[in-house]
Amino acid sequence: MFINNEYIEGLLEEAKSSTDQEITAILDKAEAYQGLTHHEVASLLMTEKKEHLERIFHIAGKIKEHIYGNRIVMFAPLYVSDYCVNRCKYCGYKCDHKFPRRRLTMDEIREEVKILEKMGHKRLALEAGEDPVHCPIDYILDCIRTIYEMKLEKGEIRRVNVNIAATTVENYRKLKEMGIGTYILFQETYHQPTYEEVHLSGPKKDYEYHLTAFDRAMAGGIDDVGGGVLFGLYDPYFEVLGLMLHNEHLEKEYGVGFHTISMPRLCQAAGADLSAFKYLVDDETFKKLVAIIRLAVPFTGMIISTRETPQMRKELIKIGISQVSAGSTVEVGGYSAREQSWAQFQVADDRNAMDILSWLMDEGLVPSFCTACYRKGRTGDRFMSLAKSGNIKNVCHPNALMTLCEYMLDYGDASFQEKAENLIQKEITKIENEKIRQLVADNIVRMKHGERDLFI
Repeated sequence: MFINNEYIEGLLEEAKSSTDQEITAILDKAEAYQGLTHHEVASLLMTEKKEHLERIFHIAGKIKEHIYGNRIVMFAPLYVSDYCVNRCKYCGYKCDHKFPRRRLTMDEIREEVKILEKMGHKRLALEAGEDPVHCPIDYILDCIRTIYEMKLEKGEIRRVNVNIAATTVENYRKLKEMGIGTYILFQETYHQPTYEEVHLSGPKKDYEYHLTAFDRAMAGGIDDVGGGVLFGLYDPYFEVLGLMLHNEHLEKEYGVGFHTISMPRLCQAAGADLSAFKYLVDDETFKKLVAIIRLAVPFTGMIISTRETPQMRKELIKIGISQVSAGSTVEVGGYSAREQSWAQFQVADDRNAMDILSWLMDEGLVPSFCTACYRKGRTGDRFMSLAKSGNIKNVCHPNALMTLCEYMLDYGDASFQEKAENLIQKEITKIENEKIRQLVADNIVRMKHGERDLFI
């Protein structure tokens, strides 16, 4: 097994003796966009020296700017079912938490998607609890099909990422054939004793089956997978090394590691008692974790949700986060209801989508609704090759500007349109390739005359 508790604990203990010279050499390597081994990550995790931490944050910001520029990818979660047969200590969906369960009908999903499309979203993360009776794979496939079939006056969902329980190769193949984007699954914790302690019963209690889900996904043809842990269940430094070892395993076996890493941390949920968890992560430690992961895997997208406050999201975007949710609800049917119900967790950033986009632009960032890579076949190792060559900026930044223009025209009020137009015109001048710069300018004119969904 590629995760070994004793090995990780030994790495952390050994890293305590890392010298200043060794830390400096590791940071020099990271600053050259070369990524880091898990041994090097361990050394950075264990340092508490102010000068080291300051340089870690500086390099993380430099990497973020060099690879991702000032664009931020936008998405929204869509919770379709809160039925769950698992009993997980930290989760509001756990099977012994008594509340009225719900599974959306296809008509209800259409209503949710209409609202999301009116908000301007093009990329969704479909979420569901694990229940083979109330939420089988055929139901999930029907949900995806329903979402993709919807074409409204001003938009459609162009990409559905899927965050559902670990399943079989056959089911992953079905998801691939349905045209999903990224398959996302959080390991929750890589520390097996803790994993077994917090997962009291249900199929999710099987640590090894959960851990090897991405291997089965790859066997089923899904080459874009997104990992993550729930920080706060166990020692966060152990968890970061677990992520690194998992990523290295995927790279070794399949030629490509995580497409994204999500960064949730344990927060309050109805039915969950946080007093039982002794590894809750404070803000400063959390920022350190984000920065070190950005140094370690510079070309892997990093996701933060509305679990975090606006101020924390602002700080994390500067040091590594490349995707954020906007206008989110984490309740089944929540976009239609917009009222308190039984959520999987509580959100801390409850601003609407346009307010979040406007805020991002005030910060000099370009909100992106782009889904071009998936429709152009730039996935898996093909995407990583493009990213590592530095050529990703020739498609992602231009596409971000075109999707922002589309949003501006279809959903923005006068104030938003003025702000977006000024930002777009400023950013177009930054496109180095003359042909691409002219293509973007021409496409923006075409969009102003009514065309949509133009991309490179």
